[in-house]
Amino acid sequence: MSSCKPSPTPVDTKAKLSSTSGNPYHDPTEYRSLAGALQYLTFTRPDISYVVQQVCLFMHDPKTHHMSALKRIIRYVRGTIDFGLHLYPSSIDKLISYTDADWAGCPDTRRSTSGYCVYLGDNLISWSVKRQPTLSRSSAEAEYRVAVYLSDNPVQHQRTKHIEMDIHFVREKVACGQVRVLHIPSRFQIADIFTKGLPLQLFDDFRDSLNIGSPPVSTTGVY
Repeated sequence: MSSCKPSPTPVDTKAKLSSTSGNPYHDPTEYRSLAGALQYLTFTRPDISYVVQQVCLFMHDPKTHHMSALKRIIRYVRGTIDFGLHLYPSSIDKLISYTDADWAGCPDTRRSTSGYCVYLGDNLISWSVKRQPTLSRSSAEAEYRVAVYLSDNPVQHQRTKHIEMDIHFVREKVACGQVRVLHIPSRFQIADIFTKGLPLQLFDDFRDSLNIGSPPVSTTGVY
């Protein structure tokens, strides 16, 4: 696919891969090899972490539409072949984390995909995409709004013991001023790039926020 037409994004906004539809791909070994190679690439290309995680879920029994999704990732990488994760000089006086979940996004199990990214100063230092092991019975929007609310409201905390440990830890940190928990509007929720396909403009904005791009132009020897 060295001469393939590049794709502007690694996944479209409506792609929800399923294991119950489509014909088996004729060469599962090829599929697994390509998916495995893309997993290594995510070490420096977090912008493809979501869709690579999705295609890797089907390595045991890949279908033709799974291969189509995988090829789109390769087409995207082909068009951004010189991109990588960049680190810049920055103050380290703040640690900021974004987290979100695509509620019931799996069409087969209705499990959610959760993702997060962590910045030290202005630099991305950690990120993750993971299929949640259990079902969520309420929307991610509601869950995170509740988490924000409970962090500042200890009375309501007694009614939600199923999330006791996490909320207790966060609430203590909020109470002593070490942590601030805020709801982030979708337009600025960088973690969305780890949980779903995004429109081109939003994807580009979030990719830039991850400090992913071409290497800076060298000025060595230029006068």
